[in-house]
Amino acid sequence: MTDDLGLMGRHRRMEPAAARQARQRRRRRVVFSVLFVLLVLIAGAVAYGARQLLEMREIPDYTGTGATDVVVRVEQGDTTSAIASRLVSAGVVKSARAFTLAAEDDQRVRAIQPGYYLMRTRMSGEAAVSQLVDPASAVGRLSIRAGWQLDDVTLPDGTVTPGILSRISETSCARLNGTRTCVTPDELRRAMAENEPAELGVPDWATDAVSRVEPGKRLEGLIMPGNYDVRPGSSAEELLAQVMATSTTRLQAAGLPGEEQPGGFDPYQVLTIASIIEREAITADFGKVSRVIYNRLDERFALQMDSTINYPLDRQQITTTDADRGAPGPYNTYLNPGLPPSPIGTPSTEAVAAAMNPEPGPWRYFVKCQTDGTSCFSVSIEEHSAAVADARARGIF
Repeated sequence: MTDDLGLMGRHRRMEPAAARQARQRRRRRVVFSVLFVLLVLIAGAVAYGARQLLEMREIPDYTGTGATDVVVRVEQGDTTSAIASRLVSAGVVKSARAFTLAAEDDQRVRAIQPGYYLMRTRMSGEAAVSQLVDPASAVGRLSIRAGWQLDDVTLPDGTVTPGILSRISETSCARLNGTRTCVTPDELRRAMAENEPAELGVPDWATDAVSRVEPGKRLEGLIMPGNYDVRPGSSAEELLAQVMATSTTRLQAAGLPGEEQPGGFDPYQVLTIASIIEREAITADFGKVSRVIYNRLDERFALQMDSTINYPLDRQQITTTDADRGAPGPYNTYLNPGLPPSPIGTPSTEAVAAAMNPEPGPWRYFVKCQTDGTSCFSVSIEEHSAAVADARARGIF
């Protein structure tokens, strides 16, 4: 009878050394894999436990809805953590964690826009979140449209369109601790007159020209259309500087000052041309109206723009009268050659682009000849007179 056990033993002894080593390596790998998984599980458990312990710790926080009013700014690109840090610095919340923990359950926090917000000191994190996402807490938001001017405008029907100064004044108001703080349009106008243009943020390329403009109109045309954030409670000088800081960036984005201005005009003159274009035409005609202006300036024709006549008038009409056109004044482009001393309103980026790149053409005249505001352009006075008569006959104006 064969001794099986003895045979098996002999087979083991006969197993090559390489095979035994390979088997041992496999066993070690299995052991190491198991140990690694165990270590990962243990580490995860420890981390989870540590997190639970941290969250169970008391987070520094105030109670209630706050003490005194304070204005806080949210900057472009601020994360929730960055907002929390600003609130801590302003004394609104006791700790950043108190705010961020309360914000985790409110998706509206992610939609908070840059700007100023009316908050209160010593608020709980939850109360701070609730107030910050409330639309009524947003303050100091100003919107400027193309074509607006600094001063109020009275229309033919007697209604008043508030000017930029009135709108800044309104936006500057906020009720802080029971007191309503506002800067009046007259205070803003005095700030323009009594401060050097550079101190108000006027860009270098415009300061010399602006210093020669009537003091109450020095910032005309330099405040570009768009949305602005101003801090309620600021002084008149601070408000104007805040607006100009944003507008200067927008002027640069619009191309001012360019490396080379058309016709040899300086950037401030180009801005003045853009403001006339804005008031005289619809966007589709900007390029042609720009060309009319440059052709007239090149040929030393009077500009004869009704928009410049209307600009200083208390009550503005669509057209002008013989008396208006005959009244002396720096903005009367029927009597005075060349450009007026300043822009006559806020130009859009499209109007600035047209002023910098006029459409090629021989036109010297134009008149609104369609109900949608489209103009007809002419080379000779005879063509222009015929276009005017036709427009009148069709009731365009």
